[in-house]
Amino acid sequence: MESFFSRYRNPMILGIVLLLQVFGLAVQVKRPIDPKHPEAGSVRMIRLWVSTVITPLERIFVGTGNFFSENWHDYVNIGGLRRENRELRQQNEQLRIGQAQLGEEAAQGRRLQALLDFKQHLVIQTVAAQVIGSSGTEQSRVLYIDRGARAGLKPDMAVITPDGIVGKVRDVFPFMAQVLVLNDSSSGVGALLEKSRLHGVVKGTSTGDLILDHVMVDEKVEPGDRIITSGGDRVYPKGLPIGTVAQVSPGSDLFLNIRLKPAADLNRLEEVLVVTQPPLSQADSETPVRAADILAQRLPGVTPKQPESAPGPAGGQGSAATIAAPNPIPPKPKVVRPPLKKTAPGNAAAVPSAGATPAVTPASATPSPAVPSPTPTPEAAKPQ
Repeated sequence: MESFFSRYRNPMILGIVLLLQVFGLAVQVKRPIDPKHPEAGSVRMIRLWVSTVITPLERIFVGTGNFFSENWHDYVNIGGLRRENRELRQQNEQLRIGQAQLGEEAAQGRRLQALLDFKQHLVIQTVAAQVIGSSGTEQSRVLYIDRGARAGLKPDMAVITPDGIVGKVRDVFPFMAQVLVLNDSSSGVGALLEKSRLHGVVKGTSTGDLILDHVMVDEKVEPGDRIITSGGDRVYPKGLPIGTVAQVSPGSDLFLNIRLKPAADLNRLEEVLVVTQPPLSQADSETPVRAADILAQRLPGVTPKQPESAPGPAGGQGSAATIAAPNPIPPKPKVVRPPLKKTAPGNAAAVPSAGATPAVTPASATPSPAVPSPTPTPEAAKPQ
């Protein structure tokens, strides 16, 4: 080392002196910042050189520091990011479930609103129920609803929807009931073609289809004809839609083979109505009414005649044996005039005078056995 400095001592001193001179010049000399715009100002040469040399190094150090700092923060916060990501995923799943529930509630609200509107336009009394289960097999097609005997349900009550009939109640329990669906093989409904007014019977098949039976081959039935209830089975009110004709073909016997498309979607039922009270016309037709009662209801002034009792024994009180309703308008009294007879001059007492009051027989309000009125005989008119 000593040999190196001793050997190159003079050149080193010369170089140091030159560097000091250059440094001194750089400190003293100024250079404009922008040669094209001298008014922008000037800067010393030493500052310009230092900034030119230091700026790239500073950028390298700052970039390297930022890189390691960001990676360190990411490494430190990676656990929190995983936890936050997991929470966000759970929230996303909950939001999706909530959205699905809101959509289902909106659809249910629309169905219930349609059911309520349909119920308000009905003239029959119904109870709303929700389908809680089903059993669709070849032997039996039934539904289970959440209303039972506590809600007033009884067997053979009709079950309907706004689209059409569903079936009838078969078994009733305290808090649920079993509904026999329309397309069951043991089901039957009195039907009526809406356009031609032909009567028939809608039945179910083992495959779950609906057919219209007892329609002669010479009748005109076309696909698309509507089928409604006839009300003759005393289960379904008259005029409710059953379905439409889907296919018509001649049968092997005297009847047509008519396949129907049900008006209600029997495989996607959720809310139904149970008819707990038939229409007034159907309820009135179930109880016989006497013609006298109908006349008394329409004409208040007419009192229906009560059935007469058996006649009393001979010689008894005939007036008490027969009971009749009183007549509100009594008839006029009947005047009985005895026939005039020619008598002798001495028997003037037998001839009634012109001023004598004739015998008057008033008509009793209560009818009694006929009693002959006393009339003068020819013997009474003869002179003594």
